[in-house]
Amino acid sequence: MANQPNNENQPALSSAALIQKTDEDQVVHGPSASGFIGSLEQRYQKIKEHAEAYPYVWASYIVVYGGFGLWTTYRWRKLRKTEDSVRKLQQRLRELIEAEQPASSARVVEKGSTSTEKPSK
Repeated sequence: MANQPNNENQPALSSAALIQKTDEDQVVHGPSASGFIGSLEQRYQKIKEHAEAYPYVWASYIVVYGGFGLWTTYRWRKLRKTEDSVRKLQQRLRELIEAEQPASSARVVEKGSTSTEKPSK
């Protein structure tokens, strides 16, 4: 029984030693650079460890958000093409209206001259 307290003390000592080691490890693995860059590096390490631990989760993120990105790109390009075609059609319409205006103004002048001649009859 004298050996039992020693055995109980040994795990307590070893767990205390483990706690000290983990504290030292945490101090050593603290931010390598102070400030913003250090926090970015820590965040990157956490994400990297998580990605290595759960690759299927990260693969699903890539598939889902990549799909959203592709769909958004497709819709954006389609919208731009539609806007371009609308601009071309508007420009053609403006040109047709401008081409018609001088012709219609000439007709008005001709009609005006004939109408002035009729009252003089």
